[in-house]
Amino acid sequence: MPILRINARGTAAVPHSGSRPLPDVLARAADGAGPVIVMIHGLKYAPGHPRHCPHHSLFALNSEASTAAAAPGWPRQLGFGTGHPDEGLALTFGWAARRPIRAAQRAAADAGMALAEVVHGLSRHAPHRPVHVIAHSLGVDVALSALPHLDAGAFGRILSLAGACFQAPAHAALQTPAGATAELINITSRENDPFDFLFERFATAPRGAGRAIGQGIAAPNAVTLQLDCAHTLAHLDRLGAPIEDPDRRICHWSAYTRRGTLRFYNDLMRRPDTLPLAALRRGLPQSPAPRWSRLLAPPAIALPLPFAQNAS
Repeated sequence: MPILRINARGTAAVPHSGSRPLPDVLARAADGAGPVIVMIHGLKYAPGHPRHCPHHSLFALNSEASTAAAAPGWPRQLGFGTGHPDEGLALTFGWAARRPIRAAQRAAADAGMALAEVVHGLSRHAPHRPVHVIAHSLGVDVALSALPHLDAGAFGRILSLAGACFQAPAHAALQTPAGATAELINITSRENDPFDFLFERFATAPRGAGRAIGQGIAAPNAVTLQLDCAHTLAHLDRLGAPIEDPDRRICHWSAYTRRGTLRFYNDLMRRPDTLPLAALRRGLPQSPAPRWSRLLAPPAIALPLPFAQNAS
């Protein structure tokens, strides 16, 4: 069973299809080798929606079935569908995200409790299998909301792609037993600045929330990688993770649509020992570039060669 499709229904978790009860489904899915990789979508998706169901687009096994921002389907890009016995389990997690931002935040918090239920069930049957998470936008809030309801060691790595989360709640989640034993890899880009700005203005922010984590997060078990930074891209290339240069000033999806990103994330989750946090930090700028630096940068202009150099 390379893909296990689960949805949050309020604070409860249910299989996306079929009539078997969740404990039976989890017991069957836990059998096998390899990591469990949990995939969580962001806003504008809704399980079962005729046009916006994540299981039939972003989480489709066949890349041609994906229509999300012209992105390939995540599961195959993350190593599933190969037929190898140790490819692991893809757990695609859907939640009701087609709603205004504040209502979606509340749904994300509930979905975090549902996700914790799923992870508890899997760990009872296969405590030896590492569980990693890759999430986009407000889906990152789902993953972080699960941490207070989980035991230490429940998650290995959490990959946050353009996470729609505030710094203080994210830091608090990393101080829970499950959060303190996980590693957060915070993928950011100045392409996402307008979306971070709108999130800060319209989302519900607790007192002292700070800014969106696109501006970075300070924690011993976290690292921020700004994927439109030339120094960061050169550093990752030296580590064997070449990623395509950005070609847009504004984009909310480039964290997984640019060539090389999903392959890099696959390595981060499947081969964490070869890409430890210390190696990822080494060679990075001291802090991410300031907000709006990409949007306000002057356009690159290719100047013609001087006449003398053009002359034959």
